[in-house]
Amino acid sequence: MDTIAATGNILRDYLTDLFPILELGTSAKMLSIVPLMAGGGMYETGAGGSAPKHVKQLVEENHLRWDSLGEFLALAVSLEDLGIKTGNEHAKILATTLDAATGKLLDENKNPSRKTGELDNRGSQFYLASYWAQELAAQTEDKELAERFTALAEALTENEDTIVRELIEVQGSPVDIGGYYQPDSEKADAVMRPSKTLNTTLAAAQR
Repeated sequence: MDTIAATGNILRDYLTDLFPILELGTSAKMLSIVPLMAGGGMYETGAGGSAPKHVKQLVEENHLRWDSLGEFLALAVSLEDLGIKTGNEHAKILATTLDAATGKLLDENKNPSRKTGELDNRGSQFYLASYWAQELAAQTEDKELAERFTALAEALTENEDTIVRELIEVQGSPVDIGGYYQPDSEKADAVMRPSKTLNTTLAAAQR
């Protein structure tokens, strides 16, 4: 019974984790798409390592090496699926531009580093946001949507050096997120959003 109980999860890992790791060197660069019987979809991705080790490094060194690449891919597929099934053209554009932004993220090698003092998950998230805003501002399918993101794209590009510096200079010291399984929201928010320039820029874009 133990063998039978383990088979399903072992097979899942074998198909969705082992092959990507062998081919790409990390589970963070894989996306498993599972269509659901009721019409939805399940999108699974890896993180390129063990979550406990990621959290340990975060609380000890304030460096989060978690790679969100698979999450970016899953979000794009989700938006694409939504656009197709509901006829939502905005969702389709968001999906297409997010795919392009993710491609640029890879081309520019803005994935998180494992070393403290270098770009981590927070920096990677910033670059994804910046590239996505640029793609949305540059697309010509929806002029109104492009105009909504032009100012944000320009602001993120203009403040890139300052934002990246603020994201990196906080690293190297222990941080308190208020717990492991259920961290404190305010403490975690402060740790995950250390760039005042980025926070101000995003807040201005929401007005």
